Amino acid sequence: MEREQKPGRRALLGAAALGAGAMALSGAGTATAAEPQAAPGAAAGTSGRGHGLPVPTVIGHRGASGYRPEHTFGSYQLALDMGADIIEQDLVPTKDGHLVCRHENDITATTDVSAHPEFADRKTTKTVDGTKLTGWFTEDFTLAELKTLRAKERIPGNRQRNTLYDGRWEVPTFEEVLQWAEREGRKRGRKVWLYVETKHPTYFRKLGLGLEERVAKLLRRYGRHRKDSALFLQSFEPSSIQRLRKLVDTPSVVLLSTMTSRPWDFVEANDPRTVADLVKPEGLKWIASYAQGIGPDLSVIIPRTPDGKLGTPTSVVKDAHAAGLILHPYTMRNENTFLPADFRRGSDPNAYGDAFGAFKAYFATGIDGIFSDNADTALLAAADFRK
Repeated sequence: MEREQKPGRRALLGAAALGAGAMALSGAGTATAAEPQAAPGAAAGTSGRGHGLPVPTVIGHRGASGYRPEHTFGSYQLALDMGADIIEQDLVPTKDGHLVCRHENDITATTDVSAHPEFADRKTTKTVDGTKLTGWFTEDFTLAELKTLRAKERIPGNRQRNTLYDGRWEVPTFEEVLQWAEREGRKRGRKVWLYVETKHPTYFRKLGLGLEERVAKLLRRYGRHRKDSALFLQSFEPSSIQRLRKLVDTPSVVLLSTMTSRPWDFVEANDPRTVADLVKPEGLKWIASYAQGIGPDLSVIIPRTPDGKLGTPTSVVKDAHAAGLILHPYTMRNENTFLPADFRRGSDPNAYGDAFGAFKAYFATGIDGIFSDNADTALLAAADFRK
């Protein structure tokens, strides 16, 4: 989900919360999640139309990536077993057009590809969304070739314990995840929610590997193309969401990086607007014309001060709710190195800090949910705001 190139609510969701598109979401992310829905800005637990996800919603960021290598069935299953309301997938294509789940098309840091001498000549340098990268890329491998690789921990320096699981799981396809969600849903007697991101859609379209049509085809095949499907589509490129909107009715969210950044499709189209422009009332109204929510970087909700502490919350939550949009910001992690400075504890950057304190600060702004690498921590924190 994050725009990192380095191998690095109070409303209840439903017709009232999803704004202009007014869709009734069915199914719940946890066995106890069938609660009444509320309109944006209403206190948690108040009544609204239909039934849906609990708020604040906990989204398992790439699964349970705080405990298992990301985008593996080990990570997805653990997040689901922990009780995450939604499980996230990032999608990139293979050379032969299959969609696989990787945070980036550069798989140097998330697989053991460098240990495969038969693929040594595939190492190359590319420019992806303006950033030069050297490594191995999914679009240079067939699915059969990718299936010979095994996943590994992306940030072993921060999460050494996760390296215990290096090599245990292969790279999953999106279709395999859809099948897994169907099996788990039948087993649990409820829908398993997914949160699906198109990665670098402009880049891949130029390669003849357009993502949106492939995603839509699979969504239709597995019945997740409707406005009440237990799935969110997401992208950092608004044009990708607009394209998907013409293909399926699945709920969609526009991801937003930091305030000064510009979506890559805006760069390509010479559109001067920044994220700061998009979170103004007129920008949010424009997003609400084709999407149901935004997924901003947490700094868009509460900026950090020069010393790295949390500053004063912006008006984005209020303004987005006024536009009928839900907000699912990203990403909360338990380790000191990722937390605001005022919630770090001790001198070890990889030790856990006061994650509960940080969650409380973010939930208090009225966000509708949050992406977290540590679903168990997030769920405990969210419980205090679900009462």
